[in-house]
This record gives sequence, structure tokens and C-alpha cells, in this order.
Amino acid sequence: MQGDSVSDSASVTARRLTAAALAAGALVSVVTLPASAADHARPHGPKVKISALQYDSPGREDRSNRSLNNEWVDLTNTTRDAVNLNGWTLKDDHGRTYTFHHYRLAPRATVRVHSGEGRDTRKDLFQDRRNYVWDNDRGTATLRNDHNRLVDDFSWGRHQGGGHQGGHQGGGHGGGHQARR
Repeated sequence: MQGDSVSDSASVTARRLTAAALAAGALVSVVTLPASAADHARPHGPKVKISALQYDSPGREDRSNRSLNNEWVDLTNTTRDAVNLNGWTLKDDHGRTYTFHHYRLAPRATVRVHSGEGRDTRKDLFQDRRNYVWDNDRGTATLRNDHNRLVDDFSWGRHQGGGHQGGHQGGGHGGGHQARR
């Protein structure tokens, strides 16, 4: 009989240990589930990004409106929903700032923001400047939302500091330079 009670006791202990291990495993998976689920729900980049930048106007830089408008920044909405850009800003290293007014960027659409003067459309916006904005040798374009939170930034040339580094490729007309992602 004594053998049976030791056997029963060992069996009960084994069942309790197994139950405790299963409970601990279940608890660990419940605790880690929200973290991994949250990772999948987070976007992997900005909803609106600086997708390209023509920082060196192609051709002769004579400050003509045509030349100024050949300097631009492309912003792309990467989502399936329109994004209201009202109050958002696009800024250079020297503090020159363009503020978006009453503009919604359509889903999966790109808008080009030109430095010069022009009539705003759905695909083209104009800063109405009479001087170039983006430095030819290096710089950073910074996009912030209406709460002044960083949405995206884009750097090119021998720029010190953070941001995404843009590659250089010929602009196609007399040596302009574009940075693209």
C-alpha cells in the first residue's frame, strides 16, 4: 500500500507541475500577445512622406518663375485614406516655411510643392516665393503636422545629422539634382 501512496503522491505532484507550467505558458502568451498585435497595427513609416525633391533647379538658375518652379518637393500619401494637410508645414534648414492651407491629399496620391508662383491645383501647390528654397549642395526638408510633430524629413548632400539620406540622380535638364526614395 505504501508504494501506491508514493506513486499517487508523485502522480499528483506531476499533474500539479504540469498544470503550473501550462498556466505559466498561457500567462506569458497573454502578456506578449498585445505587444505583438500592437506591432502589426503600427504603421512602418509615415502616412505622408517626402518621396522626391528637386533641390537644384535644372538649367540656368536665373530666379525666373519657371526656374523657381523647377525646384520642388513631392509629398506622397501612402494610405488608402485622404489626409488633411491643413496647418502642416514644410521647412528648410534656414527656417523658410511653407504652410498648407485647406488642402486634402487624396489616398495614394502625390502632390508637388513648387518654390515659385502659380495657381494651386490638386496635384501642384506653389510657395509663391521669388527666391530658391532648397540648397544645391546639402540640406534637409522637414515635414511637420498641424501639432508640430515630425512626420518626415529628407536630407541630401554632405548634411550633418539625422534624417533620410537622399540619393542623387541627374534631373535631365542641364545638371539639376533630384533626391528620391
